[in-house]
Amino acid sequence: MSDSIRVSVVGAGTMGNGIAQTFASHGHAVTLIDVDEAAIERGLAAIRKSLGRFVKKEAITQAEADATLGRIATSCELEPAVAAADLVVEAVFENEEVKKDIFRRLDAAAPAEAVLASNTSSISITRIANATSRPAQVIGMHFMNPVPLMKLVEIIRGERTSDETVARTVAWAEGLGKVTATAQDYPGFIANRVLMPMINEAAYALMEGVGSAEAIDTTMKLGCNFPMGPLTLADFIGLDVCVNILDVLHQGLGDPKYRCCPLLRRLVEAGKLGRKSGEGFYRYDD
Repeated sequence: MSDSIRVSVVGAGTMGNGIAQTFASHGHAVTLIDVDEAAIERGLAAIRKSLGRFVKKEAITQAEADATLGRIATSCELEPAVAAADLVVEAVFENEEVKKDIFRRLDAAAPAEAVLASNTSSISITRIANATSRPAQVIGMHFMNPVPLMKLVEIIRGERTSDETVARTVAWAEGLGKVTATAQDYPGFIANRVLMPMINEAAYALMEGVGSAEAIDTTMKLGCNFPMGPLTLADFIGLDVCVNILDVLHQGLGDPKYRCCPLLRRLVEAGKLGRKSGEGFYRYDD
């Protein structure tokens, strides 16, 4: 779908600003929304830094980077910022009640024909959709981090998501140069249903002294041809995010194999969240 659309992104954090940048770089008008003005400024700074790297690598020109930034408006008020949107992508932290509250407000403020998408990595789209009067137009649009670089968008179909909504969302994602994979609405969908048990088992292997973090990651990289080891990846994702997803899997599926590793939970309780806090399974000085 080459025609430009009006996109509102709720949440200016890592995922939200990456989603905003990606849509804007493909010619779409974007409004980046956050309740915190400082968060918006951090989001815009991250977008400028990302675009700067693309310019430095000669993947885009400075003029193209400037044009992308020029397509991004910002707002601290949700309702007026979604009033003309064709697509709203919610990208706040993984808390079901917070997401439901946002979708109630989106339902009241967004145009009747707008698609309401969640970037959730594990929470039920069906339950989120139940907070609205338009469940047929609610869908999961799970981008991968870093959004401008990662090719996949996992499309999650809720119990009442319509065929038209799926088709529109797939077309919009593929128009960004992404590859889509459609998942049914079960806890963790596809990506995290498979990934999180591996990360969790790596954490157990570390806790039980099977190997050091470096040994575990090296084994998986060189022995299984992964681009990075599971503990490095967990630090990149955020250990708090991993714990939240594992809890959703454990609660939603009732299987003890998804029980979060105590070491993983302990690190989060100590504020060691991975790259974003400067320490997780590894220490980061940059």
